[in-house]
Amino acid sequence: MTFDDVVLGRRSIRGYKQQAVPRAVIREVIELAMRAPSSLNTQPWNFYVLAGEPLDRIRAGNTERNLAGVPSSREFRSHGEYAGPHRERQIGIAKQLFSAMGIAREDKDARLDWVLRGFRQFDAPVSVVVTYDRSIHGGDIAPFDCGAVANALVNAAWSRGLGCVINSQGIMQSPVVREHAAIPDDQVIMICIAMGYPDDDFPANAVVSERKSVDEAAVFVGFED
Repeated sequence: MTFDDVVLGRRSIRGYKQQAVPRAVIREVIELAMRAPSSLNTQPWNFYVLAGEPLDRIRAGNTERNLAGVPSSREFRSHGEYAGPHRERQIGIAKQLFSAMGIAREDKDARLDWVLRGFRQFDAPVSVVVTYDRSIHGGDIAPFDCGAVANALVNAAWSRGLGCVINSQGIMQSPVVREHAAIPDDQVIMICIAMGYPDDDFPANAVVSERKSVDEAAVFVGFED
C-alpha cells in the first residue's frame, strides 16, 4: 500500500476473525510504529501485547467489575461529558454504527450488548496495552507522544492487513489489566488497542466515520494565494 492508501483506507475495526496473529507480524507493526516522533526523542512508550488466556482474564474481570458498578480506574485523565460540536460528532458516529448493526434506539438489550463488546475489547484476538514510565507522569507530553505512537501503530497494522480500534473501555478496570498483563507499578497504563484480522461480514466494519473539512479545521496565516 502507498501511504495514502493506508490513511484513507483505514477504519476502526470492531469485529474480528478468531484467527491468531503471528507474533512476528505484531513485532513488525510495533517496530514501524516506534518510528513515531516523540518529544526530545524520549520515546516514553512501552507495549504489553496480550493474547489467549491472559487476555480472556482481562476481558472477564473488566466486564464483571464494570457490571458490578465498580468505578472506573483508568489511569489517564478524563474530560467528562462532551458538549457542542464534539458531542454532535460523538452522536454522529454512534448513529452510523448502530444503523449499520441494525440496533434500534429503543433496543436496550442490543445497546447493552454493544457496550459489553467494548468492555471485552471487541473480542479481538490481540490487545496491545500502551504504557509510559511513571517517572515522567504528571505532564501532558508523554500522553501526547503515546497518542502519536498509537496512531502509527494502527496505520502500520492496516498496512499489514490487520485492523485495530483504540479502546479505553477495555482498560476501565486498571487493576485487572495490571495483574493479568504483569504491568509493574512503575508504568502508567495509557490506552489499549484491539488488533486482529477484520471480519468482513461484521457490518460495523464497513462504517467510515465522517470527518470535518480542512476549511473547518485549519487556519492559514501569511499565505499570499
